[in-house]
Amino acid sequence: MSVLVFDLDGTLVSSMEDLVATLNAVLSKAGHGTVPQEKVSNMVGMGAKVLLQRGLDYLNVAWTDETIAPLFDDFLEYYAANIAVHTRPFGGVLPALERFRAEGWKLAVCTNKSERLTLPLLEELGMTQYFDAVVGGDTFSVSKPDAAPVLGAIERAGGRTAGSIMIGDSITDINAARAAGIPVIAVDFGYTPVPVTELGPDRVISHFDELADAVSALSLAQPA
Repeated sequence: MSVLVFDLDGTLVSSMEDLVATLNAVLSKAGHGTVPQEKVSNMVGMGAKVLLQRGLDYLNVAWTDETIAPLFDDFLEYYAANIAVHTRPFGGVLPALERFRAEGWKLAVCTNKSERLTLPLLEELGMTQYFDAVVGGDTFSVSKPDAAPVLGAIERAGGRTAGSIMIGDSITDINAARAAGIPVIAVDFGYTPVPVTELGPDRVISHFDELADAVSALSLAQPA
């Protein structure tokens, strides 16, 4: 079976409002001020710790691993308690997942969000049952853009690399797919400082209703 490997934030789910609220709650509590939402959208994709680092950089606040640690703990606690206040699947996501499962595809999530946040979020949104594997940023010793999480997601889903495809919203996903040796479809409504059309994905879609045609256009091997 081939596998469709999906990024999470900015690809499957619209989570920016909850990420911004969490980031700013943590930074405000620490006395550092807040970051505008339009700036945060350029900071996500590499996990909560990097998001905090980039937020502090924006506010011109020096940080070390030691000073990040308590902020990271606060982030995880706050976000876990407010993980789906505003977060919802993007339009067309659930019908697309149902369609591909019905067609025999294996489906996986490969995100840089930690497992302890990813799994409850999928559960809260009623999306867990769609996926044969869920890989977080801490599942392996490395995260995207390394190939290992993508290949690990394919393996854990019980699929094969040949014919599999990555669907994401950023250069992190595109580079991870390239490293894994699989094609990549990019959504143009996600979280990236550079438009995905400029990043060289194999296909770009503007709505999940377009995903099936994009998969077909790549002439992927069909599931056995």
